[in-house]
Amino acid sequence: MKFETLSIHKGNNITDSTKPVVQPVTLSTTFEHGNEQMLYTRLNNPNRQSLEQLVAALEKGEEAAAFSSGNAAGTAVFQALEPGSHIIAPDDMYHGLRFSIQQLFVGIHEVTFVDMSNPEEVKLAIRPNTKLIWTETPSNPLLKITDVRKISALAKAHGAILACDSTFATPVFQNPIELGADLVMHSSTKFFGGHSDVLGGVLVTKEKDGFWEKIRTVQRIGGAVPSPLDCYLLCRSIRTLAYRMKGHAQHAMILADFLQNHPKIEKVFYPGLKSHPGHEVAAAQMSGFGGIVSFMVKGGATEADQLVSKLRFFANATSLGGVESLIERRAAVEGPTSKTPPNLLRVSVGLEHTDDLLEDLAQALE
Repeated sequence: MKFETLSIHKGNNITDSTKPVVQPVTLSTTFEHGNEQMLYTRLNNPNRQSLEQLVAALEKGEEAAAFSSGNAAGTAVFQALEPGSHIIAPDDMYHGLRFSIQQLFVGIHEVTFVDMSNPEEVKLAIRPNTKLIWTETPSNPLLKITDVRKISALAKAHGAILACDSTFATPVFQNPIELGADLVMHSSTKFFGGHSDVLGGVLVTKEKDGFWEKIRTVQRIGGAVPSPLDCYLLCRSIRTLAYRMKGHAQHAMILADFLQNHPKIEKVFYPGLKSHPGHEVAAAQMSGFGGIVSFMVKGGATEADQLVSKLRFFANATSLGGVESLIERRAAVEGPTSKTPPNLLRVSVGLEHTDDLLEDLAQALE
């Protein structure tokens, strides 16, 4: 099956005797003994099973594990590592997972933050106890591009696990497992959900090895799992993922072009632009460049905040991936330890008509 067909049929498992066209929501927390697959909803549930089968197929992995949030999914990987492990992570890593490593695993793991777009920096950071290389491509919010193939070669040469946060790309535009990653992570809150109304995260593994079984144990015993309704909503939304992502990417390219030519914009970050330093790598490992654009307003934080306050169709809100356009000044959200430029705005480009979005940006920049 092609991607669009998989999206519609792989996560729609009908077991009801009345043969509904859409899989129903199974809200039961417990199941009668004798059912080998189902016992208790924290351990498994028909809707979660459908979601996991669907995402594993789309990411071309062997198995997936769904969690209650993207942070829960990423943290499960860190929990599965042996104490004393060294982690290499991006210097512009998503701040939620950065906080997870720095606050929840203090004294348990060591971490080195590097410019992941430079394989040489990654190579120099590797230690004998390096067990995990965590990548994020495109990154949040600077949209840096990591050459997954090159980092995969480094990880394999040193016996480290390579994990890739592919939330911005989705499997519509990128399959990190095919590029050499061992694990793929998504905040399913974002483009998978697509409507800003479901919280979730998911991990996909290349193979069911011992490390994956540890992650499964964290999921099932720790219990940070999505509800049956959340899983149902995600399966429903993923049915339109391919078409939504094409629209997001098309609109993002139009806005990026407009912004890079505007005299009041200092710099635009979007891998679809040929001026982006990671454009060639992105073009080689992605089939589309995603729906997120970041840009720096000339001036500082005050000028950036003023621009945001004048917009009508861009909600000043955290998160991304919904059908509506969102904008926020990331440094203000990330807090005092943020390394994001204070005048940088991140835009989740929605599916509104681009004429309206461009007109709104133009009037706000005047």
